[in-house]
Amino acid sequence: MAGKRHDFRMTVAWLVAGVFLTSTCWAAGDGTMERIRPSDDGSHFVGAESGRRFVAWGVNYDHDDAGRLLEDYWQREWPTVVEDFGEIKALGANVVRVHLQVGRFMNTPQEPNDASLSRLADLVKLAERTGLYLDVTGLGCYHKKDVPAWYDVMNEAQRWDVQARFWEAVAKTCAGSDAIFCYDLMNEPILPGGDKAETDWLAGDFAGKHFVQRITLDLAGRRREEVAKAWVDRLVAAIRKHDDRHMVTVGVIPWALTWPKAKPLFYSKEVSENLDFASVHFYPKSGEIEKALAALAVYEIGKPLVIEEMFPLSCSVNEMDAFIDGSRKIADGYISFYWGKTIEEYGSGAHDLTAMLITGWLKYFRTKTPAILDIYRDTN
Repeated sequence: MAGKRHDFRMTVAWLVAGVFLTSTCWAAGDGTMERIRPSDDGSHFVGAESGRRFVAWGVNYDHDDAGRLLEDYWQREWPTVVEDFGEIKALGANVVRVHLQVGRFMNTPQEPNDASLSRLADLVKLAERTGLYLDVTGLGCYHKKDVPAWYDVMNEAQRWDVQARFWEAVAKTCAGSDAIFCYDLMNEPILPGGDKAETDWLAGDFAGKHFVQRITLDLAGRRREEVAKAWVDRLVAAIRKHDDRHMVTVGVIPWALTWPKAKPLFYSKEVSENLDFASVHFYPKSGEIEKALAALAVYEIGKPLVIEEMFPLSCSVNEMDAFIDGSRKIADGYISFYWGKTIEEYGSGAHDLTAMLITGWLKYFRTKTPAILDIYRDTN
């Protein structure tokens, strides 16, 4: 009940976190966190009051080492979440991306889940205390078992109505906190290709989870840009009913990495009008770092650019470092992963290839922090 590890380790984590807190928590004049916004010229992020440049350096806190989603354990094991935020801060991160499922936040098509909203409010307060900003990503259907039957059988219009109510409830809960970095409308939304009508709202699974979701099953003669814009604008309007302060984005698959001549859909000029910055997910392949950098450049659209997912899944840590360094001129943020285990815990367990890969990456992430955030320059 008191947390998943010995109190001594927790104390050490918080002592280390304190060092980073003084140098990476963006404070207003009263010492509280300040809201982050795009710069006036749209080229990067700044603190709303100070105007000081902000670079996002964070982690996706999407599931634990056992594969449980945050919502699977945050009610009964809250001390674990508190501890994990301390560990994330100790790595040097300043942003945590969390993923909220529709089925956990909507009891019915009209009724939000008060218990989940209350726990989300707790998470926002925890972020404030820890000095971490939240990338709140919504509308997840990652576990099929959590998708309500009523939601799965809805048509496009009905589904969008529920999605708008979801975002109204979430934005109302989060609006007052400067610890909200952004709202991400949906993880990796897609549309059907051509004239083909689909029958499943979810695309294929990855390791038992469905990360890709369709926003319509049938274009019905409409242009892809037309549908994407209508969906984005509908959900942004729902958020703006309660929150006109925080940024909105949508995390996308970089199709330009697969098809070099592909043009952005959600970040086309037509669709991205009401999105504050571009978010893309990159997992470069070994030997193709220059190709990945060329694909990333497609998403430089005159707004800040965040690599919202990254991990050396198909390349070495050194190659991932080359990708990060090569993108520094156009990227304004990088968000990797943290799955609830520290470097020390991975090192003390079974020395399998996965544990070794994660350990190496977390060590790299921690070591890379000063270069990304310019800690030494800003504090000396």
